[in-house]
Amino acid sequence: MLAIGEFSRLTHLSVRTLRRYHEAGLLEPADVDDATGYRSYSADQIPTAQVIHRLRELDVPLPDVRRILRSPDPHTRAALVADHLQRLEAQLDRTRAAVASLQRLLRPDPAPAEVELRAVPAATVAAVEDDVTHDEVIAWYAGAMAELDAAVKEPTGVPGGLYDNALFEEGSGHVLVYRPTADPPRSGRVRPLTLPAVELAVTTHPGDHDDIDVTYGVLGAWVVANALAVAGPVRETYLVGPRDTADPLAWRTEIGWPVFRVAPR
Repeated sequence: MLAIGEFSRLTHLSVRTLRRYHEAGLLEPADVDDATGYRSYSADQIPTAQVIHRLRELDVPLPDVRRILRSPDPHTRAALVADHLQRLEAQLDRTRAAVASLQRLLRPDPAPAEVELRAVPAATVAAVEDDVTHDEVIAWYAGAMAELDAAVKEPTGVPGGLYDNALFEEGSGHVLVYRPTADPPRSGRVRPLTLPAVELAVTTHPGDHDDIDVTYGVLGAWVVANALAVAGPVRETYLVGPRDTADPLAWRTEIGWPVFRVAPR
């Protein structure tokens, strides 16, 4: 038997942590002295303690650690660990994207915005539209675009979307996604629509959408600096996206704000 101090040195888990794991039912001592309360551990418990140590280093929550340890099925244990690792990888991707975006924002001399004014003619499209909350946009977009892909057999251009100002200002607003086509069908939520002609201030966002707000800010600053007023929903055009390549670095999204020139005072 090993005293708690000895077990602590062997496992690199502090005495305080071992006591906490005991209280949580994660790692119960092999023996507890009734008179003194001293905890003793067996050498057979060292591997279990090391597994707990590794799981906690990966920030696995204590309830999940308990489920992993108590599961007799190695496949179940592996699946629980794999699920947590996927969550960690997603968090790491978000962290990397946030760091890259922050570095871009903190550059002393940011690259000037490449913005053009473009007159976009009216267009016949197949569309899906609805009122959506900001948190639901990504999932809603995926479902709507899947319906469009299934319904539109001969697209005449790349897909796009219109996003109501209220979506950004109030967290909920009207969203419309579309695929240009000469003969738009009616199928499920898909219906024919004519997008009106509009003049846009357009710039291109390169890469993943995690920091697309930075490009929105650059475009907005350009609009203000060039005495252009913004009106109507923002348009996004997905020149290259996840449907085209799994490499986020290759994605290209055009952002277009409807504008008109402010009359001089």
